[in-house]
Amino acid sequence: MLEIQWLLAYAGLGAMVGLLAGMFGIGGGGVMVPVLTMLFVAQGFPAEHLVHLALATSMAAIVPTALASLRAHHQHGAVLWPVVVRMTPGILLGTFTATFFASVIAAKPLAIFFSVFMAFVALQLFIDRKPKASRQLPGTVGLSGAGVGIGGISALVAIGGGSLTVPFLAWCNVAVPVAIGTSAAVGLPVALAGALGYLANGWQIPGLPAFTLGFIYWPAVVSIAALSLITAPMGARMAHRLPVKLLKKLFGILSLLLALQMLRTVI
Repeated sequence: MLEIQWLLAYAGLGAMVGLLAGMFGIGGGGVMVPVLTMLFVAQGFPAEHLVHLALATSMAAIVPTALASLRAHHQHGAVLWPVVVRMTPGILLGTFTATFFASVIAAKPLAIFFSVFMAFVALQLFIDRKPKASRQLPGTVGLSGAGVGIGGISALVAIGGGSLTVPFLAWCNVAVPVAIGTSAAVGLPVALAGALGYLANGWQIPGLPAFTLGFIYWPAVVSIAALSLITAPMGARMAHRLPVKLLKKLFGILSLLLALQMLRTVI
């Protein structure tokens, strides 16, 4: 039987993820994966699949948040739908394929890759340097190819792709608010393809915890999603009232500390 303290822990994580998603337009995987890994260790989940379970559960929990974020940005007219349509085939291919790759990698290498990537993201947040627009958007082939790369990396670290999509679009001379809105729309196929891929890859794995479908641990998904949907609008309002540049630096430090804790937990 699932104990109530674990549901409360997942709900608390969801509340924090929702606030961060609202303030910074992120999916929250950088926070969810290290915290879920720690919680799964405490619950005695199988060590060889700790990171797979954390990645899969995070991807599934991002889906409703991504949907809500997409809707909000669409209402503000900040989504370049032709770009989304052209990137989506590559996103689906890259994300889904990468889950098969991730599923055969041991927990330690996956944790190292995750931590190195999040350290890079933390550095970008701390510096807050925006890429200079140096070219125009590529055609269908170029956008789909970018989608493959963004989706592939996103699946390995369970993010919605915003930390990659926004800089790419800004580099292609897309205004930052529109780049953020378009990235939010791209985050939905990333999360869906990632969740489905990890579900398929964990389907026949023996010894996984109860309430798990594939590599997705559903009590955590439901608790995180329920609270994140409540707190995300609060985070969006806070973004207009608080010093976001300072918050980005603090979030960068938090991301780095969580990445280091991830290494400590798994290694």
